[in-house]
Amino acid sequence: MHIDFLVEERSAEEVLQAILPAILGGKATHRILVFRGKQDLLKKLPTRLRGYRLRIKNNKEDLRIVVLVDQDCDDCRDLKDRLERIAKDFGFITKSATRQGEAVRVVNRIAIEEIEAWFFGDIPALRKVYPKLPATMGNRAKYRDPDTVHRTWESLHRELQRAGYDMPTYPKIEVARRVARCMDIGNNRSRSFNLFKRSVEWLIEANSS
Repeated sequence: MHIDFLVEERSAEEVLQAILPAILGGKATHRILVFRGKQDLLKKLPTRLRGYRLRIKNNKEDLRIVVLVDQDCDDCRDLKDRLERIAKDFGFITKSATRQGEAVRVVNRIAIEEIEAWFFGDIPALRKVYPKLPATMGNRAKYRDPDTVHRTWESLHRELQRAGYDMPTYPKIEVARRVARCMDIGNNRSRSFNLFKRSVEWLIEANSS
């Protein structure tokens, strides 16, 4: 089995490069395709899915697709519905619309609110990279539920500055690369992270049985 992961930006690519080997466990090959932002991904997704449909039909490829986008300021349900409709328009069965006996080819997942929520879900990983961050940061009411943190990357940037790190601007790709390498995929408090992880694991198991 091969899985293509479609992501909206380089920071998401850095995260997936670090965590996918452990999630996939050698049961599938993968490729990560990076777009120029969420709107670019959404605009090009129909064309991409049309191409996948033809490859599967003509070449009988054992191919699956995982789409990962940030919620940002969008309504989560509306964004998910949009992704599901696009997949349905091209004849794909998604995990959310599974029917018995039909192969699931597409999984749509949303990082809520942004992929930095996954970092707030693993404070030990953050502190391995940035040890001046307080060990008690995860006990604050604001960070107990990482998916409720508003303007997530800005919040992380402020915490790093307060801890004494000289960051006039937020090095989004560098932070993603370094923190993701330290993440424990079995111990994260972000619900959206765990949904992503379980969905990929399910996709592999459901199609290998």
